[in-house]
Amino acid sequence: MKQEAIGIEQLLASLPKYYTDEDRETVKRAYELAALAHANQKRASGEPYINHCVAVAGILSDLFMSADAVSAGLLHDVVEDSHISLQEIREKFGSSTASLVDGVTKLKALPRVSRNDQDDDFFEEDDSDDETNLTMEQLSKRKKMLSHETLRKTMVAMNKDVRVIIIKLADRLHNMRTLSYTRPEKQRRIARETIEIYAPIANRIGIGEMKWELEDLSLYYLEPEKYKEIAAGLNERRAVRTQQMEKIKKRLEETLLDSGIKADVSGRPKHIYSIYKKMKSKERSFDQIMDVRGVRLLVEDKAACYATLGIIHSQWRPIPNEFDDYIAAPKENMYQSLHTAVMYEDNKPLEVQIRTHEMHQHAERGIAAHWRYKEGTRQRDQQYEEFLSALRNQLDIKNEDMNADEFVETMKNDVFDEHVYVFTPKGDIIDLPKGSTPIDFAYHVHTDVGHRCRGAKINGKLEPLNYVLKTGDRVVILTTKQGGPSRDWLNPSIGLVKTQRARAKIRVWLKKQARDHNLTQGRQMLEREFHRLGLDEVNLENLSHQLEYRNPDDMFVALGCGDLSLSRIVTLISDQKTPDDVIETSAPKSETSSSDAVAVRGLRGLLTQMAKCCNPTAGDPIVGYITRGRGATIHREDCPNILRASTNEKERLVRVSWGDASKTYPVPIRITAFDRQGLMGDISNLLNNEGVNITDVNVRVNHDSLKADIANIRLIVEVRDISQLSRVLNRIENLSNVLEAQRSRAG
Repeated sequence: MKQEAIGIEQLLASLPKYYTDEDRETVKRAYELAALAHANQKRASGEPYINHCVAVAGILSDLFMSADAVSAGLLHDVVEDSHISLQEIREKFGSSTASLVDGVTKLKALPRVSRNDQDDDFFEEDDSDDETNLTMEQLSKRKKMLSHETLRKTMVAMNKDVRVIIIKLADRLHNMRTLSYTRPEKQRRIARETIEIYAPIANRIGIGEMKWELEDLSLYYLEPEKYKEIAAGLNERRAVRTQQMEKIKKRLEETLLDSGIKADVSGRPKHIYSIYKKMKSKERSFDQIMDVRGVRLLVEDKAACYATLGIIHSQWRPIPNEFDDYIAAPKENMYQSLHTAVMYEDNKPLEVQIRTHEMHQHAERGIAAHWRYKEGTRQRDQQYEEFLSALRNQLDIKNEDMNADEFVETMKNDVFDEHVYVFTPKGDIIDLPKGSTPIDFAYHVHTDVGHRCRGAKINGKLEPLNYVLKTGDRVVILTTKQGGPSRDWLNPSIGLVKTQRARAKIRVWLKKQARDHNLTQGRQMLEREFHRLGLDEVNLENLSHQLEYRNPDDMFVALGCGDLSLSRIVTLISDQKTPDDVIETSAPKSETSSSDAVAVRGLRGLLTQMAKCCNPTAGDPIVGYITRGRGATIHREDCPNILRASTNEKERLVRVSWGDASKTYPVPIRITAFDRQGLMGDISNLLNNEGVNITDVNVRVNHDSLKADIANIRLIVEVRDISQLSRVLNRIENLSNVLEAQRSRAG
């Protein structure tokens, strides 16, 4: 059945009442241009493309957006999909509408942002649009990077005009509503991007009704079975729950009226993704989650909110630690409401939200509600302006050294994550992502304060720089007169820096240091790490190429200035399916079979055991030695016994590689530290937290030292691979009094 194009009449009927005749005429002209541009285009569903444009404009109209924003919604794909230029839109509709359209127009080619010459062919604009020569992996990478670059472009435009992101969200919402017409793999990709990026953006700018719908639609495609299970459960319980909630609502209305307060009482809607998250995080069944009832009370003004709260608490017993006052202290997205929970008359919890009608509009529509209440009056909205200022500060993402992927990670970690609120010495509130440290705080205050940070006082007490800040903390940064950040600050194993914003500023500082200095530092860091992990004979040429550097020197420079982390190198080596990609090997080669621990080439089902002379660990270059009657003994390639093997013995060597990644392997490590009470306990707790088992312990304390007693600790720990070993050694070395932690050459 042929689908017809939606006419302009339906859209005009939905426009806000405050629109002037001129506003309506502007929207009508935008519709006519969009209809012309998309005249012969169809969507995946088979319907005319103009229907999508009208649907996006309708969503914006429902949010009470201005005429130029609704017009931009109609025209948002015109530049991208037709011959009509941005300049033509500017001439016909003005710079405001053109700027909004430009902000949401997708990029068709990636900008030149490559790190070295060998990448240029991939990033360069391709006028032919021919993707047939790209592999599936390259094509996927290209699409992902285009998506991330487009998002960065949109967010930078949002910094100037926040309406850009609202148009982008409206576009994404309608695309999600019609996603069923696309391929399954595309459905999952778009749903994943929506739930990780676009739903959090909607939440960050306070558009609750859009956030919930984006999350529910994403879950439908990512976890269809779970979605259907929860939806079916909601349908089964709807009749009983509705009857129960009607009684509660009537009781509340009567109670409040008796005290002279008129309130609109409604049940709080249960969103499927919200239920799914609670079931997963709290490990509860659907029935346990649905036992929690919720109501929302809308009253006339702020005074009535607090009066209502007092009545509720006097009538029913409040549940401890379940009260939040978001009116006195609004959330970062301007959300305001009183939240409480009481034991209702049936001895079951009842969650209650209390807010004014205007607060409710802000809760549902966030910054978009600003236009509903302020359009036409042009009066200054201080709360709105403060919110935009705070959002722009968080979106301080103009760092040219940050690529698109790093930008998206910054958005996820620094903007979308939960936040904590801490105080400066003067009492100013600083808003930081949850998990932030004093160094993050210092860089938020000022880049120079971050560079010179050397310590911190939290609530008047000296704390380490990896202290995790909590809401309400008062922070004083201790600085040095000169100097800069340490490269160790970028080590994720130590946990000194949480925010991508601080990391970017540290990397910029390190890059400004001389190339020779960074090269030397990088080489020393890598040599020390390889020595500590017992990794020898590493082919640096192969390693640098795998990391997409032209040569080892470029890799050292990147490591020295913080662009490349040691953990990435260690992970790469650890993940090698066959170590000879990175590790120089000398063992003879043959065909492959496998056992649980290692894959033995050419000998299926052969028993294997780890050599005690060198204790190989997953990720080490290894070789098998065929023994008489005991299968193959697995040695490290640099094991002295293998290196000393005679010509006849070398004929019994076979090529092997690591097999089952779920196994653990015993590794001897040596720790040198100044002896102190509780040292061994701290090491044990750390290993326990890492999920690492200790199979043997030997402690020797040297009392002959002139300055302090030196403890030499030898442990045998069971680790999964080299990557986990590196992280464990890093964390041990950061314990108080520990001088060195490294892998021992022998068991």
